[in-house]
Amino acid sequence: MLPKPLIAIVEDDESLRPALVGLVRSMGYDGEGFASAEAFLEGDAASRANCLVSDFQLPGISGLDLADRLGVGLPIILVTARTEKSIEDRAKESGVLCLLRKPFEIDALAGCIRRALDS
Repeated sequence: MLPKPLIAIVEDDESLRPALVGLVRSMGYDGEGFASAEAFLEGDAASRANCLVSDFQLPGISGLDLADRLGVGLPIILVTARTEKSIEDRAKESGVLCLLRKPFEIDALAGCIRRALDS
């Protein structure tokens, strides 16, 4: 049996992070949550993950800066409540696969994860 794809979640909101991990697990994937970009980078999750879902606004390294650091090797879905067009432009420049605006539909996240795993 093949291992389940690992979806890493970087979210500083203490209630949203476990909810997102539970959601990806209910979709049939493995999920692992991190409270910050630094916590994600400290371990080996970047090399194990098949997809990263990250909040844009994080303490320390932002989700967009994290995308810049990781490059194009790991498909990244960025989530934000901010609406500035510049965020969308920078996300595209950083190679972000999907940019979701909060509140987002579960189906939108599921579609982005499927695209990430198919890429």
